[in-house]
Amino acid sequence: TMTGRCTVPRVWQFVSAVLFSGIAVMALAFPDQLYDAVFDGAEVTSKTPIRLYGGALLSISLIMWNALYTAEKVIIRWTLLTEACYFGVQFLVVTATLAETGLMSLGILLLLASRLLFVIISVYYYYQVGRRPKKV
Repeated sequence: TMTGRCTVPRVWQFVSAVLFSGIAVMALAFPDQLYDAVFDGAEVTSKTPIRLYGGALLSISLIMWNALYTAEKVIIRWTLLTEACYFGVQFLVVTATLAETGLMSLGILLLLASRLLFVIISVYYYYQVGRRPKKV
């Protein structure tokens, strides 16, 4: 069974599953609006990459939802590590895109800040779940 200490990572897992699912649905159903929200009016040249991104996020969200129902610390840690890697890669890709295009908006800055925060939270819980409980 899980210890009481693991309830906060559970909340984070739930929030992550909701976030991944929501963005996936937006990318699949409304690619133009999702792109516009992040890149502030930049024209979408093709909807296909955004929809592929949505499909990938939907797949990750399925893993997140299923991880909510396990007590296996190894599986919980793997999902947290997957999240940290995803957000880290997204941060790097968006930063590289900014360097190439020089395109800057409040949406992009908020995206970068949130991705960095999500990496920190995921890595923190990754280590918290992995720690051995203190003997009382």
